[in-house]
Amino acid sequence: MSLIKKIPFFVLVFLFIFQKSFSDNSEIYKKIDLFGEVLEKINDEYVDEIDQSQSMDAAINGLLQSLDPYSAYMTPESFESMQTETSGEFGGLGIEVGMEAGVVKVISPIDNTPASKAGLKAGDYIVKINNTQVQGKSLTEAVELMRGPVGSSIEITVRRRGEKKALIFNITREIIEVQSVKFELLENNIGYIRLTSFNENSSSQVKEKIEKLNNNKKLKGYILDLRNNPGGLLSQAIKISDFFLDNGEIVSTKSRQPSENRKWFAKKGDLTNGKTVLVLINYGSASAAEIVAGALKDHKRAIIVGENSYGKGSVQSIIPLKNRGAIRLTIAKYYLPSGKSISEVGVTPDIEVVEGSDDFKFNSETDNQLNFAIKLLNG
Repeated sequence: MSLIKKIPFFVLVFLFIFQKSFSDNSEIYKKIDLFGEVLEKINDEYVDEIDQSQSMDAAINGLLQSLDPYSAYMTPESFESMQTETSGEFGGLGIEVGMEAGVVKVISPIDNTPASKAGLKAGDYIVKINNTQVQGKSLTEAVELMRGPVGSSIEITVRRRGEKKALIFNITREIIEVQSVKFELLENNIGYIRLTSFNENSSSQVKEKIEKLNNNKKLKGYILDLRNNPGGLLSQAIKISDFFLDNGEIVSTKSRQPSENRKWFAKKGDLTNGKTVLVLINYGSASAAEIVAGALKDHKRAIIVGENSYGKGSVQSIIPLKNRGAIRLTIAKYYLPSGKSISEVGVTPDIEVVEGSDDFKFNSETDNQLNFAIKLLNG
């Protein structure tokens, strides 16, 4: 085909692309005009006078929250507050939260924190904070309401699956200091490691505990307890998974941006020397905890015991804005070695055992899942 014959074809393609782009933009401009019209009607006709700036913030946040429960808008004030070190001044409750259907949802209460001691559970919906309704507020606004001086009290009203009436908890705020790793040599030479979060020191602490347990030559195996673990640092999840694996993929991330597509692999050397590993999970196991449980399950390196995990398999990034605010935006998703996404699905246990108690202690007779795991290792 000659160059002269090719030119009309390229021109047609260019005109088609230009026309489509113009058409798409035209629809967007129409929607923007519609939004302006609605805002004007609200400003003129609504029963109460409104703050248009707050309405715009709410609209921006509504757009982000329509994407998923973890994307949100932070005003300049809330973004600055998030960045400010408040050591010793502000206390917390000790819960990881997300957003669902306009209500704050508890992903997981952290061990030995005010929320855990009060009885909040994974899956609880926080509908009221003190006397303020949560519905209609952003996740950032709800979190701000829960913050306060150490020693001050807060009233949390929740809706819980299976409960007909709302539950009310009065909680005193404390400085949250999380001891992420605990361990114990149980009867019959069973090594028990409880991991409550994935912080900067978790992998080094887990490694230390494994090495201490390995000193027992009669050790039968390990129980890795990830229940009510809301996650944390991806790097720590990768390192801890690697302790139990000899090779193979641990996790991958996929995104619209090629730079965010990555895979992580285990290095040679199983610190546990191939001994039997049981991993305990429940609905409060999320994010990094699901990566570890999912990787060990997919490689058939561990038996997963408990209940289906939470299903938070996405990566969020804080992106600053020109107004000095920021958005928390989901930029990628985690995928297990099998290629399955964790998002909204979670990790399914190999053996389902219903939780009998949320009192995760070594000697708890009501801890159905731990007691089952112990019996399984004892044969």
